[in-house]
Amino acid sequence: MTIKQFQQLIECIYYDKDSGRGLAATFMWFTEEVGELSRALKKADRKHMAEEFSDVLAWLCTMASIAGVDLQEAAVSKYAQGCPKCHQTPCICPEPGEH
Repeated sequence: MTIKQFQQLIECIYYDKDSGRGLAATFMWFTEEVGELSRALKKADRKHMAEEFSDVLAWLCTMASIAGVDLQEAAVSKYAQGCPKCHQTPCICPEPGEH
């Protein structure tokens, strides 16, 4: 399944409910899921991490749909040539604070 197909699947399942809630309120739900992912990562609970990564991706897709953004097209156009800053794969940009 492609990112585009997954975004379309999430639209079929949740678009009416999520768009009715609006982008701002849906973003709040998204941030709650990111918090749940953070807790799963901290506990190193692989099963829970997989579930939360999935939830975060689904909420990201639904927000993109509400905003009218094709997530696959956006990601490919930004990252197809490597790092958007240094244009290398792998990225060779210095970490923040490095010289």
